[in-house]
Amino acid sequence: MSLFLMAIVVASSAAAQDARLRRLETTNTGREWEAVGRLDIGGIGFCTGTLITPDLVLTAAHCLFDKHSKQPIAHDKIEFLAGWRNGRASAYRNVRRAVVHPAYVYDGVASSARVRNDLALLELSHPIRNTTIRPFGTAMRPATGDRVAVVSYAKSRSEVPSLQEVCEVLSRQEGVLITSCSVDFGSSGAPIFSFDGGEANIVSVVSAKAELDGKNVSLGTSLAEPLEELRSALMAGGGFQQGASPSANRIRVGVRNNTGAKFIKP
Repeated sequence: MSLFLMAIVVASSAAAQDARLRRLETTNTGREWEAVGRLDIGGIGFCTGTLITPDLVLTAAHCLFDKHSKQPIAHDKIEFLAGWRNGRASAYRNVRRAVVHPAYVYDGVASSARVRNDLALLELSHPIRNTTIRPFGTAMRPATGDRVAVVSYAKSRSEVPSLQEVCEVLSRQEGVLITSCSVDFGSSGAPIFSFDGGEANIVSVVSAKAELDGKNVSLGTSLAEPLEELRSALMAGGGFQQGASPSANRIRVGVRNNTGAKFIKP
């Protein structure tokens, strides 16, 4: 059976088992997820990002590019709002530096290669050392059929993060993770979690919303080696600090590609 057909079969069986999105509206419901925040891009668009050390935020690379000029967005137009909820954040930080995966190319064309490398690290202007905000660790990429979770903001829920505690890995193809997790525009960069040993660790980052067999799915990047490459680039003094003006849409459009998934148009 081809990977594409296998993914369709899994998607059909998984849909009924997935948990619905739950809004984390109160301090109590959102307490353990405070390290997930909204990334505001020039006050116009936004993505989702996650604190993985006191001064590093993990997100999707395409969030940092202008869709018209295809150039990096100026770092001083990006702000991380940790635990953003109903107009308030647990911590506010500007971005000192940003580094994207060295193999990532923002060219407006959706493909497996673009999703596979759609990863970025943001170095904050000052570390967040708040006892209520605990950075998340990372873990190895999950296998097909593993249960995962996602915490994200989106266009219809920009003021409160939402948690989907149970969704499933439908397929792993060419470095792209296809899951049944529910995402929308603005969810780019959102962390996908596994719970091995009862602890939440990031195993992927949402890159795009797509359709598979008529059902909505999410496409995510791998972490392991790409994340280490990003850390090395920062340590070596890499990253950009200037660019073009931001744009409102952070998830771009593509066509059917070799993952078998079709990208959703905004």
